[in-house]
Amino acid sequence: MNIAVLVSGGVDSSVALRLLKAEGHRLTAFYLKIWLEDELSSLGECPWEDDLAFVRAVCEEAGVPLQIVPFQKEYWERVVGYVIEEVKSGRTPNPDMLCNARIKFGAFYDAFGKDFDKVATGHYAQTEEAAKQVLLRMSPDRIKDQTYFLSQLSQEQLSKALFPIGSFEKERVRELAAEFHLPNATRKDSQGICFLGKIPFDKFLEHHLGKRPGKLIEYETKQVLGEHNGFWYFTVGQRKGIGLSGGPWFVVAKNPDTNEVFISHSDHRDLLARDTFTVGGLNWVSGEKPIKTILSVKVRHGAKQYPAMIEFLENGRLKVSLQEKDQGLAAGQFAVFYDGAYCLGGGVIE
Repeated sequence: MNIAVLVSGGVDSSVALRLLKAEGHRLTAFYLKIWLEDELSSLGECPWEDDLAFVRAVCEEAGVPLQIVPFQKEYWERVVGYVIEEVKSGRTPNPDMLCNARIKFGAFYDAFGKDFDKVATGHYAQTEEAAKQVLLRMSPDRIKDQTYFLSQLSQEQLSKALFPIGSFEKERVRELAAEFHLPNATRKDSQGICFLGKIPFDKFLEHHLGKRPGKLIEYETKQVLGEHNGFWYFTVGQRKGIGLSGGPWFVVAKNPDTNEVFISHSDHRDLLARDTFTVGGLNWVSGEKPIKTILSVKVRHGAKQYPAMIEFLENGRLKVSLQEKDQGLAAGQFAVFYDGAYCLGGGVIE
């Protein structure tokens, strides 16, 4: 096949490329330049030069041509602008979720998809064809599994996606990297938000939203315990960065209108946990909503899944009832639904 491989400089996409090369496919590697270079260069250390150096070394060693594609404009319009507006509204968006659906499998597909049979990435996920549909299946490595981040893909996008390392656990990917003698075989996995690299999210928010002093209020007593620099620096369930003694404290609510952040002591955390919520903006990978009403759900990336009962409401929304309570549900986060090992899709927690 003629395959486009999206490479990042990390070990996962590099191993994906070498596996496809070993299978004899015709490959072109693409590095998507999405960081906001002019805007963020003053905010902290930028690892992108290192990323590109590894990308070039891996591609040169494999004899695969490389194209560097500038997607800053598309990224701003489709991801970053949305993130800023969501944060200003008091919600907790997930940029990496949108990056997959709107950039890697969106803007890139629009620009280059027609030229290739498949577009490959280093995601820990699998695809499976069944009954004229492409299913999204979890990786056997439940900790590294990235189907949560791919849950906003359409059937059209998924049908062209290829995940060469999806059937492996991370340990095996590291072994393969060593066997291929990759220059980044021992490179640590990247952390944080994709377009920020090592720059803290708070620094990015300060650049765009500044600081605005507000009150830290104890949820139960309504007593003012301290001050903060803006409600947008906090998310429901957060424990770090509150800056008060006598803790641990955690965030239970925010009021964007008054710029107040409500906190509670960890002794009371279980009392404020929830087991029901609604979800909007739903995307079903198959294009059709599920028939089953008992599914499992992830409310954040990771191995944890909750058994849940779902009930469809008006306007395509969904009521979710968890079998146990969660202490960090926040509006703007994504809830993603599973039927066994298969990711069905998901939407935004309201």
